[in-house]
Amino acid sequence: MTQQKTRTRFAPSPTGFIHLGNIRSALYPWAFARSTGGDFILRIEDTDVERSTQAAVDVILEGMQWLGLDHDEGPFYQMQRMDRYKAVLAEMQAADLVYPCYMSIAELDALREKQMAAKEKPRYDGTWRPEPGKTLPAIPEGVQPVLRFKNPQGGVVAWDDKVKGRIEIGNDELDDLVIARPDGTPTYNFCVVVDDIDMAITHVIRGDDHVNNTPRQINIFRALGKEPPVYAHLPTVLNEQGEKMSKRNGAKPVTQFRDEGFLPEAMVNYLARLGWSHGDDEIFSRAQFVEWFNLDHLGRSAAQFDEAKLRWVNAQHLKAMADEALVPLVAEQLKQRGFVADERLAAICGLFKDRCDTTAALAGWAAAFYADVAASEADRTQHVTDGVRPVLATLADKLATVAWDKASIAAAIKEVLGAHGIKMPALAMPVRVLMMGTPQTPSLDAVLALFSRETVLQRLKNA
Repeated sequence: MTQQKTRTRFAPSPTGFIHLGNIRSALYPWAFARSTGGDFILRIEDTDVERSTQAAVDVILEGMQWLGLDHDEGPFYQMQRMDRYKAVLAEMQAADLVYPCYMSIAELDALREKQMAAKEKPRYDGTWRPEPGKTLPAIPEGVQPVLRFKNPQGGVVAWDDKVKGRIEIGNDELDDLVIARPDGTPTYNFCVVVDDIDMAITHVIRGDDHVNNTPRQINIFRALGKEPPVYAHLPTVLNEQGEKMSKRNGAKPVTQFRDEGFLPEAMVNYLARLGWSHGDDEIFSRAQFVEWFNLDHLGRSAAQFDEAKLRWVNAQHLKAMADEALVPLVAEQLKQRGFVADERLAAICGLFKDRCDTTAALAGWAAAFYADVAASEADRTQHVTDGVRPVLATLADKLATVAWDKASIAAAIKEVLGAHGIKMPALAMPVRVLMMGTPQTPSLDAVLALFSRETVLQRLKNA
């Protein structure tokens, strides 16, 4: 027998801007499809018409594109598949798998209150479910019914979850699910099953907030004569306060991390470790992640987002990146600040990247090479003193005539130190404050070599 090709999916609802907790539910099915030579399908579950927005769809597409989570098919939109859902509903009606239910919302509420008062689990009681020998109530006039699925009675629905292990639910705990509203529009759990069947999904890797939906969906699969896919329900991602990550709890849209200067490779690395591990490996490439990924090492406990750890991971990837590869990213950050980069930017990136955790921070250093800088009053007062101004004047004179390269600049600095009988920090600190606006920078000769001679002389003379 030939093994069935892996087909996974990511199926977000565009009712809010996608955040890191959501996008992790895209990362794992993407990685599983890539690691097994399968297909990754993108499906937009936009049936909540009132809350779904195009702006939220755009953030999903932009965020996935930024992270390199490319899909092989889609995006499919559920609202464009209504005819298909209605055709399957008609087949189920013909096969006696569903029935109309005329119970009003007021009657349902009263039933629920009665059950709760009796310490029972609130659920639909099957009033309108046709049974042999049962007399159904009279159909009320002018009421459009919902369609309910005839959930199997007795026995259990069970699956071997790739994260949670064996899960079994008694069918008698599940009431008959509404699968079409009074106006005929299908409901979420039904649409999901039809989509997963039509798209031949083999593995459903999703958040564990869907666990309660799974037994209902499995029963609909089997009623339609199909075997359900393999399920893996991922633990929740918590925010830094230990709450479920959500927009309400201040979670940022995933695209905001791009704008703040995080690298897609680092984000994939960090997100991968929020619920999956490969031994003690902390820093790895996208290719390594795909090579190593499987469903056997998914964690069972909730993972907590930690921005400090994310910044550390991003810093490691930043350091490892080629200077030329950083140029367009830092140039874009500079452009946002109104500066136009030039051919010096690769060397600037190389000199400062070890000090930075984002490309935005790197652009902060680079900006000193493209605009005037203003040191704090405290730094100027402490370092640019009357005592050092003659030394700065001597340095300016020396630098006016030397060859403009790091070695020649270093030699000139050494001469000035010797002539004035002072140590390097006494000269380097004030020069850094004048050139970069801060007393802490990489090697002074390397920094000065990246400025034009004119800029260096002007800033030294302005002391």
